This record gives sequence, C-alpha cells and structure tokens, in this order.
Amino acid sequence: MTIIQSTSHSPTFNLAAEEYLFAESQDEVLFLYVNEPSVIIGSNQAIQNEVDLDFCNENNIQVVRRMSGGGAVYHDEGNINYSFIKNKRSGEFPLDGDFLQPILQVLRELHIDVHIGKRKDLWVTGEYKISGTASHIGKTRELHHGTLLYDADMEKLQKALTPKRIITKIKAIASVPSPVKNLCAYLNEKNLSARSSPQFFKLLTEKLLGFYALESLSRFTDEEISKIQQIQFNKYESGEWTNKK
Repeated sequence: MTIIQSTSHSPTFNLAAEEYLFAESQDEVLFLYVNEPSVIIGSNQAIQNEVDLDFCNENNIQVVRRMSGGGAVYHDEGNINYSFIKNKRSGEFPLDGDFLQPILQVLRELHIDVHIGKRKDLWVTGEYKISGTASHIGKTRELHHGTLLYDADMEKLQKALTPKRIITKIKAIASVPSPVKNLCAYLNEKNLSARSSPQFFKLLTEKLLGFYALESLSRFTDEEISKIQQIQFNKYESGEWTNKK
C-alpha cells in the first residue's frame, strides 16, 4: 500500500487523479486530498435535484460529477477526503465495509467513539454521520472513497445541498439525508483536544502512515500529473460530463 497526498485543492484534478489511479495503475493506493469549496454528486444523480445551483454560483462553489455512485456531498478546506484504490481479490466481497477499517482504527486511537453505519458510513455516538462513502467497482479494480467532516462550513453545506425544487419526473439516484456533525465540534463537546483542520489532517496522515508501517507519503510524478490533467480537462472540466442527464 502506498499513501499519496495531493498537493492540489482542485476538485476536478483530484477526481481525475482517482480515475487515473483506478484505470491506469495497478498499484494499491490510499489517496488523500482536500478540495476547495465544491459539491460532488454521484455518477447517476440529477444536479437540479441535489444542488442549489444559484447558491453555489453566488458562493463560488464548483459542482462536479464523480465516477462513483451514491449521494451528493459538500467539500471544503474543513474536510479531508480519502480514497482506497486496490485490485480485486478472490473470495473478497468488494461492497462490504472492510475498507473503512484503517480510518476507523485511526479515529479510535484519537479517542473518537466512531462506528460503521448501515450504508458503509461513519458515525459518532450513534447519532451523527461524520463520513459518507461511495464505491466504483471494475473488472479487476475497486475504488472506495469518502469525505471526513472535521471543521466544514455547515451553513454552506446545508444550503448548497438543498435544491429549490425537486423534479420528480427525472429518473435519478436521490441522496439520503442524515444528521451530520463536524469532528471538531464533537471533540470540543468531549473536552478532547480540537486542533485546526491542517493540524488534524497532518495527525491523521501520520497515524495512517503508522497503520501501514510506511515512512513517508508519495507524490505524483510530472508524467502522472500530465496524464491526470488530460483526464481533468477532457472529462471533469467538461460540462457534458457534469451536466449529463
């Protein structure tokens, strides 16, 4: 297992990087990244039923469609995104929640009372979701990714993910709303040490390196960045992909 941390905060670049690692690599990777404010919708969702586009446009929140299914999520500098990309193994069921074990164990080391929910998501104290996930399964590869809320702007999250109206005649996968909480708020309530977002993400990354007995993070090479940018501009920056029906 290799851990790659993106130096980009562009949601289109990071989604393109996930696709590159899934489709053009045979390596097993944990990919970590933080996006600037954006809404990421599932591959089979209708944008107008998931997003307040006017609010997003007014607040410079980019809307991007990802390659995996599942519901719409809000990203900003207050949450870290993790993506487990690996080869399929005989006898393993790719759609169970085992991929979450490294995140689960690291959070528990930090004294966070977290458990896996029914939808392969993470909850604290059984009441609030802190991490939603989605998956994309191919013939030989599988991708499981999620967003971990730490100190996200909850007001913008709620407004961005509340469409003005629902068009019922559109056939699309609808998001399932859940009560959410920032881990920063949870830590403060428990009188535990609540760090800044960059400090927490650095600690989380160090714990994940220890989990896999790795000494350092990996970075993309210039050649890899060039290939990722081709996917970024040809697909994820494309209105045709993002606005597909």
